[in-house]
Amino acid sequence: MARPRKHTDETALFVRIPSEHASKLHRAADALGAPKRELITRLVAQYVDPDNPTMMNALGARAEWSVGQHSFRPASALEILTPAQLAELLQVEEEVVVELAEKEELPGRKVGEEWRFSREAILAWLAEEE
Repeated sequence: MARPRKHTDETALFVRIPSEHASKLHRAADALGAPKRELITRLVAQYVDPDNPTMMNALGARAEWSVGQHSFRPASALEILTPAQLAELLQVEEEVVVELAEKEELPGRKVGEEWRFSREAILAWLAEEE
């Protein structure tokens, strides 16, 4: 004989969970004398609220020890670049940057013995059509 259902608005949910957790759920349901479905329903009702950032962080284990507030501001882009910084921007080796600068194929200036590059000039150079 089938058990009568208390709620008519239900959705079937089929999930796979690690065996050790499934065993804990089974033991808890036995200890409480309640079906696993009811235990899961109570846990979700008590601990899952997508509109509550604190609860969501706890579920994702991201903010267990957070203190205060934070904000991020992207670092401003440097206006003048060294060969190493330009190499990183262009995703090439530093030697390639120096070689292109010495051949005057890359906009740059020598300051003493060191090459320096204007980010604006490099971006304009990259945008040029050949």
